[in-house]
Amino acid sequence: MPDETLFFDEAKILVQAGNGGNGCMSFRREKFVPHGGPDGGHGGHGGNVILAVSPHLNTLLSLRKHPHKKAERGGHGQGSNKQGKTAPDLVIPVPRGTVVRDADTGEMLADLVQPDARAVVARGGRGGRGNSAFVSSTNQTPRFAEKGEPGEARTLSLELKLLADVGIIGLPNAGKSTFLAAVTAAKPKIANYPFTTLTPNLGVAIVDNQDLVLADIPGLIEGAHAGAGLGDRFLRHTERTRVLIHLLDGALADPLAAFELINRELAEYNPQLAAKPQIVALNKMDLPDAQAQWARVQKGLRRQNIPAFAISAATGQGVRELLRAAAEQLRELPADAPSVVEDELPVIRPAEDENAFAISREGHAFRVRGIKVERVIAMTNFEQPEAIQRLHRILQGMGVTAALEHAGVREDDKVRIGEVELEWRE
Repeated sequence: MPDETLFFDEAKILVQAGNGGNGCMSFRREKFVPHGGPDGGHGGHGGNVILAVSPHLNTLLSLRKHPHKKAERGGHGQGSNKQGKTAPDLVIPVPRGTVVRDADTGEMLADLVQPDARAVVARGGRGGRGNSAFVSSTNQTPRFAEKGEPGEARTLSLELKLLADVGIIGLPNAGKSTFLAAVTAAKPKIANYPFTTLTPNLGVAIVDNQDLVLADIPGLIEGAHAGAGLGDRFLRHTERTRVLIHLLDGALADPLAAFELINRELAEYNPQLAAKPQIVALNKMDLPDAQAQWARVQKGLRRQNIPAFAISAATGQGVRELLRAAAEQLRELPADAPSVVEDELPVIRPAEDENAFAISREGHAFRVRGIKVERVIAMTNFEQPEAIQRLHRILQGMGVTAALEHAGVREDDKVRIGEVELEWRE
């Protein structure tokens, strides 16, 4: 069984955005100003966590080694209306072609295909307001300030899908790595046994002053779409390619059967893959067995209106002609032809009502869930009596207090909101 540590096209990471800085409770104290007003500054916003495409990366290895990423928190507010410093965003470089999903729900969050693509995957908490923000006609000297809002935290599942003009597919031992090495500067591991290649290889070939990026997709076998031979991991890399070069092993007893098998696997994995333009070549024409097969293979493919080439990746026979055909096929495709085949699109949801909340029972306690109510709790400083009084007013104004009473809350019952557990008092 191949060693899974060789795969660096998947990673799972935990990202934590920075908390907002705390607001400050302060009053102006200067000579000859005995009764200065509140001057507590606001806290700074916490840093966001951002994934950004880097041209210097082609695997997810760095994230597998360091799966925990945390942005800085915002600076705390100070007296004299000094605002806390906003924390810098944490930018995590990823290779181009990375698909980002929420690991808990499977929802796709971003598909980083463009060279300058960026995605905010966790938002930093806003800074808490200082007591200077709460001055009113009825409270000229507020003695409370907000704590910073907690930053978002989530677990992400990252999946890399290589971006290439041409994908080289075929059964194990068909000569894909030999072909890639023959036409590019890539140096893939090559040997005469199945599954020599355990990770896709990329190379750049120059054909008539046109650059072609080629990806050698590790050998596929029957059942690859369902994961046989780790085929489902390999198949994903064909999704980004625009044209496929399908190499047939001329040493096989029936190369056409191999051709049909691979195409079935493509269709089973994603029907759009089987519809991609294909150029088929019978490899190993330096061997007598391949030479004997050529007429039958050429005739069988001609019946399906598929052009066929006879090549030897080992000697270079027919290789340049095959590349020219691939380059011509690319030029004929529409300029805006999608290089991405994605069967899932990001889920676009209507904006949630921040004031909405729900109440449920947790054993002998009550649990209140909601965006705003949990934020208010997290930003309340329970060491400040006026902050607690304000919290009660907010809960009453939102209807949380009445809803709890309707749900049957009684004296001394526990009420849980976010990370805080309160004790009910009439």
